[in-house]
Amino acid sequence: MAGGTTSSARSKMKAKGVQDSGRTNSPSEDVANLHQLEAQHGILGIVLLLFCGTVSSYLCTYLPEALTAADLDRHPTAFIAERAWDNLQVLNDFGPKPTGSRANELGAADYIRREIEKAKATAHAAQLVETAHQTISGAYPIAFLGNPLTSVYRNAQNLVVRLAGRSEDGERAALMLNCHYDTVASSPGASDDGGSCAVMLEILRVLSRAPERNRHSIVFLFNGAEETPLQAAHGFVSQHRWAGEVRAFLNLESAGSGGKEQLFQAGPQHPWLIEAYGRAVRHPAAQTVSEEIFQSGIIPSDTDFRIFRDFGHVPGMDFAHTINGYRYHTRFDTIDYLTLPVLQRTGDNILALTRELANGEELGRVGSDPNLAEGYSVFFDVLGLFFVSYSASTGQIVNVMLAVLSLAMPLMELCRQVRRVGERSVLSQTLVGLLGTVCGTAASVGVVLLVANRLDAVGRAMSWFSTPYLILGLYGCPVILMHCFAHRLCSHWFSDKKSPLNLTQTVRARLIGVNLFWTLLIIPLTLANIRSAYIIAVIVLLSLLSTILTSVLGYQGQPRRWLALHLAFQVPTLLWATKFYHLLVKLFVPITGRMGAGTNPEYLIALLVACFGLLCVSYLVPLVGLLKGTSELTARMTVFAMIAFLLGCCTQVGFPYRDESNGEPSVQRHYVTHTLQVAHRDGAVVSEGAGFLFREMDRNAVRVIRGVAKPAEAVPMRQMETCRTMLFCGVPFYSIWHQIRFNNYWMEGPSPAIEKHTLPTFELVRVHQNSSSVRHYSFEIVHRHQTCVQSALIIAPKPGVQLVAWSLMDTVPGTIEFNGERAHFVLITYGLADDAPWTVTFAFEYDPDHLQDGAGAKLFDVSWVNTYWEHGDKHTDEFRKLIDQFPEWAHVIPSVAVVNITAH
Repeated sequence: MAGGTTSSARSKMKAKGVQDSGRTNSPSEDVANLHQLEAQHGILGIVLLLFCGTVSSYLCTYLPEALTAADLDRHPTAFIAERAWDNLQVLNDFGPKPTGSRANELGAADYIRREIEKAKATAHAAQLVETAHQTISGAYPIAFLGNPLTSVYRNAQNLVVRLAGRSEDGERAALMLNCHYDTVASSPGASDDGGSCAVMLEILRVLSRAPERNRHSIVFLFNGAEETPLQAAHGFVSQHRWAGEVRAFLNLESAGSGGKEQLFQAGPQHPWLIEAYGRAVRHPAAQTVSEEIFQSGIIPSDTDFRIFRDFGHVPGMDFAHTINGYRYHTRFDTIDYLTLPVLQRTGDNILALTRELANGEELGRVGSDPNLAEGYSVFFDVLGLFFVSYSASTGQIVNVMLAVLSLAMPLMELCRQVRRVGERSVLSQTLVGLLGTVCGTAASVGVVLLVANRLDAVGRAMSWFSTPYLILGLYGCPVILMHCFAHRLCSHWFSDKKSPLNLTQTVRARLIGVNLFWTLLIIPLTLANIRSAYIIAVIVLLSLLSTILTSVLGYQGQPRRWLALHLAFQVPTLLWATKFYHLLVKLFVPITGRMGAGTNPEYLIALLVACFGLLCVSYLVPLVGLLKGTSELTARMTVFAMIAFLLGCCTQVGFPYRDESNGEPSVQRHYVTHTLQVAHRDGAVVSEGAGFLFREMDRNAVRVIRGVAKPAEAVPMRQMETCRTMLFCGVPFYSIWHQIRFNNYWMEGPSPAIEKHTLPTFELVRVHQNSSSVRHYSFEIVHRHQTCVQSALIIAPKPGVQLVAWSLMDTVPGTIEFNGERAHFVLITYGLADDAPWTVTFAFEYDPDHLQDGAGAKLFDVSWVNTYWEHGDKHTDEFRKLIDQFPEWAHVIPSVAVVNITAH
């Protein structure tokens, strides 16, 4: 009996001890260290967030020191940025170089050709340098936004260099580097894409002077018609004799003005390319999320990558500078806004990658080994310090494992600590953490969308355009506030005074709820094959590592040390999350200036901040439960938000645009086309009109357009009088993207000054009735003068008539729809002028019994549009005065167009 009584007493004492430990591991320490955290300590979390954001911003823009000619003796095989800079200076000084202009076809092309010959003359005796000057004409089908068009080019130019490899006797395999030296109208194109061509010239110099050949050949393609769009690249892959050797390519592009060259798409598939990038590149900048965003079509751009992939069937990698997209395709894309380190970093990376690929075995095997072509990759750089890549299938396994372990391990650890008496409380508080995160996410999204709607409604859209820091106050503070309120309310609603958990354990359980939230997100994304789920996976991994280290160090019962360890792991979490915030804000904020007015750009920025704000604060906000109160934190956040609202809505800080006076121009874009419209019938002019067409490039553009047009009225394009009388409203179509997607405005005015002898002509030379139901038409197109002009053919068959064949291509793409009419759209770009006429034939099929006018019936309407891009010296006084009325912070791209509409 005595022994039994002693055992029972011990059991009771042990149970009491367990219960006490469930309530708190060290009551005095818990009270002293956690409950006495003052409200102002919450500000430390905001300070930590801002500090990490500043560090990640610095790392996102850091560039290495540039090498100059003085470093050549010490680095004879290195990329020398100063030599590339000299080439860029000359290309920049040519000014705008649109395809067809003298600056492009005669100036830039001749300069690059001379530089190639210099490189050839100074090549090492062991090297074989071959050159080719390709002048090509062709056509191909392509679609933008689901709208098909036929892209035709005449006498476009390519300058091609081939650096022969050692494997000449066996199967010829080559790596290709591509840039384009043409630009859009009104932009010198120092970054897009003169800098890339300068980099390629320097790489050619370095490699051609090496004493030993590379294993495989390297083809350098300097193409002269990319902005047209993408035409010279098609001419190379479809017609050049060296195109068949190319097994992979590197495409050098730009959508900004400086910064790091981002690898933003690769493949498709061919994971060996990403592996080579990881081995070779010294300064990595590559993200799978960039690839998935670009390929979604949300970014209004395209590159030669598409042509090489779709028509050349060659895998490759696409690089672009994305910083300072404000200057992209404007007069400010000049060498004045670039630096030597930009060229040095790009040159270092591309030269190293070229050497890796040109001397690797994969290039020789890719044509015969199908295994190399299979599989997608997940790839990313970590703050530009190192590079990580693995297969998409491995990524799926990793994501699911991390999701499961991030739940199982902290749950087991916490439940083991509280044993049986607190397990239900752990689970309930985990659900409270999940609910707080879900409610905070929903509330933050709702609030920022409301803010976005109201800013647009009061006419203050894009107040952050030139001052992106306003975004932090306008949207970042509301996001944090909503998450704080949500967790605080959930804590209040579901508080349990009888819970055996102490305060630290309650907060840890709620952090497990955050893990559950990310698990419920990462698994569906993984199952949907969205590779960008790696962003969440890294966050979850850091949380898991924090749990493991807490267990290893035995910090479960030491609240202060646990909190310090948790915050220490929040540093890499915040660095990781804020990196993506900077990356996407620097990309999308300038893009809102050229995405049209159809969508409120505030919504895009608001959602971006809500998403990446959640990434930043999800593991910080539950810590508000450790504070005595949150009133001071929320009050300060509210003050920051109000200051941002006042700055954005009531001061000049919130004015969206800036001229170059502060050295950082961020302009509003305007395309203005002085247009002549002429309708013909049986060889006679039946109606004629003229005016100015304005393109609405951003959300605020219409106010400027209407202000410039006063006292006349700017009429929405689809309300023009000519929409009832002319095919496609008589609008000078030259871009499906801009004419169909964007809102345009029309103001009537005098006729433009046109030198008719410089106009490309489209004349009917023959009509042949092949059969009772098929009629052939032959036209001649002539472009004799070296002018920058693009033509467009809009061919609208009458009801019951079908265009079944033409001489442009073997196939006839479908039609596009505009103003309730359907027509085939053909875009024609001219490079070098040519006196020889070009004959184009069309075959139309119809049912003769349904034609009202019998054999003489008109089968189709055609609009022949010619748009002059470099016509400044021929602008009328009225056009010049109109352009001068635009403010200094506007970038105007003027053009002159002639629209001739005829029925045949």
